Amino acid sequence: MTYTLKLYVPDDTTPAQKDAAHRTFRDALEAALGGADLVWPMLSIYRGIVQQYGEVPDDDDLNTEQRLVFEAWQQAEAAALQAVWGPYRNLDEGGYEISPL
Repeated sequence: MTYTLKLYVPDDTTPAQKDAAHRTFRDALEAALGGADLVWPMLSIYRGIVQQYGEVPDDDDLNTEQRLVFEAWQQAEAAALQAVWGPYRNLDEGGYEISPL
């Protein structure tokens, strides 16, 4: 694993539920991106794209590789969030933080 994950879950979540949520989030994220080794590099590139072009960049501003990374991260993140919090997740229900090891 090349990254650490912190999930922000409700205070009344049991340790077993937290562990299961972490596993579910990781599994969904890694499956969507192609493995654990790709999570941190993809997130780093995605953050750079957002920093340079904003949260909703114009497709014409991104080259093919940037567009692929941007879309892949958004899809992977959506899959992981949905796997843990469900399809009708509200932004205040929880969140996550990923950092390198």
